[in-house]
Parts: sequence; structure tokens; C-alpha cells
Amino acid sequence: MNTAVQQASFAHVLADYLTLLKLRIASFVGLAAFVGGLLGADQGVSILRIVEASFWITLSAGAASAFNQIIECDTDRLMDRTRNRPLPAGRISLREAFVFAAVLMLASVAAIALRFNLLTASLVLATLVAYALVYTPLKRVSTFNTVVGALPGAAPPLLGYAALAGRVDAWGWALFAILFVWQFPHFMAIAWLYRHDYARAGLRMLPGAAGGERVAGKTAVMYGLVLLPVSMVPFVSGGAGIVYGAGVFALGLCYCAASMRFAWRQDRATARTLLLVSLVYLPLVLVLVVFDPATAVLATHFSR
Repeated sequence: MNTAVQQASFAHVLADYLTLLKLRIASFVGLAAFVGGLLGADQGVSILRIVEASFWITLSAGAASAFNQIIECDTDRLMDRTRNRPLPAGRISLREAFVFAAVLMLASVAAIALRFNLLTASLVLATLVAYALVYTPLKRVSTFNTVVGALPGAAPPLLGYAALAGRVDAWGWALFAILFVWQFPHFMAIAWLYRHDYARAGLRMLPGAAGGERVAGKTAVMYGLVLLPVSMVPFVSGGAGIVYGAGVFALGLCYCAASMRFAWRQDRATARTLLLVSLVYLPLVLVLVVFDPATAVLATHFSR
């Protein structure tokens, strides 16, 4: 009986620490960093090395998420969607969370510096600082926080590319740009759905600002339309072929349609649809990058 209780207790503690990592975000970070690494790696580079780079980048994102929850512990207590997180609920202390986050940060930055290159380690550290110490506090001050937060949010494929290539080339910047623009309709859907929660906690999100509720839909449409040409740059420039070009254009039209529907009739159903489409869009674009014959990713890394 004692063993069963101990196992259950360990499982609960483990679940709480995994919550600090924000696993859903971490999974997107890992996938994007892996695809960036595939594009940046030379022929003959082991897949395991690309996986290793993705792991450390994902770990750094987990550190940023933990620092974010430490800083926002007081506001998390005021929101229905976050009040049961480990820190506001008191299941993990701020000190324990800080040590956990600091260890993850130091381990990930040091490992990338030693195993890969200083450029990527510097970019990883800058991304972590921008997310935790710039974007997170700015949420209490200005709705401009969304733009600032989109910069570290777009970094994972750039970091993966830099880790394997030792530099940042066209594909790294292209994926960075796609992720940067992709985030705005995604953010608008989330911010609209939880606008009352954010307002209660004193966080400045556009849908919760005076007159901002209707602007959220227009903003989603604007960035959805911008995403179409941005996502087509690799195809137009010759870096990607017809598989990527046709696929990403079709996905972009779907994203635009969901954004327009949200703008036309802003309610929970259209906001949730836009959020779902955004969550489907990004991994499918990354899959198209990998499977497009013109990128030669499959031939370079999976043919042996």
C-alpha cells in the first residue's frame, strides 16, 4: 500500500514539473527545431545529432516556460484557466521552480555551446531572456506584448538550423518569418477566448482592451493574408518545390478562411475553430518542408 501511495505521489509531482515545461508548446518547439536542424545539417550528419540539438533547444523552451510561470504566479491565481497550475496552487514552491528553471537553462545553453556552437548558444540565451524577462513583464503594460512575444516564439527552427549549420541562411530565416506571422491569428483566438480571464488578472491583451474585441478578428485576417506570401517565399525563391508550394498555399487559404470567419462572427465557436486550424497548420507546413523533394531532406538524411 505504501509503495502504491509513493508511486502515486511521484506521478503527481512529475506531472506538476511537466506542467512547468508547458509540454504542448515544447512539442511544437521540438518539431520546429528538428526541421530547422534537418535543413541546416550537411549530408552524412547523423539524425541523432539533429535530435540532440532539438532536445536541448526544447529544454531551453521549457526553462523559459518555467520562468514565465514563476513571474506570473500572482496573475495565474486570478485566472480560471491557470489557477490550478503547480505554483499558484502551492504544490511547488517558487524557490523549487526557480532552481528547476535555472538548471534547465544552464544545462541547455552549456550543452549547445559545447556540443554545437557559440552562435546558437547565444541565440538560445537571447530567446530565453526575451521570452521570460521582456515579453512576460510586458503583458502587464502593453498590448504590444504580442509582437514582442512572437519573436522568441518564432526562434525554434532558426535555432535548429544554426545549431547544425553554424550560421543562419535563407531557410532558417524563412521558417522564422513563417512562425512569426503564424502566431498572430493563433494568439488572437486564444486572447479572445480568455479575454475576461486576462482582464481580471490585469494582463493587457488586445481583445480585452477598450475597443479591442472587434479588432482581434481584423488583426487575425490581416496576418492570415500576410502569411500567404511569406510562406510562399521558399517556393518562389527555388528553395522548395511544388509539393511545398501547393500544400502551403492550400493551408494558408484554410487559415485565412478561419480568420475571416472569426472576424465576421466573433464567438467561441469561430475562435475555437481558428485556434484548431492554427494548431494543424504549423506541423503540416513543417511536414511539407521535410517531404518536398526539392529540399532533399529525405534523400540527405533518410535514404541510408
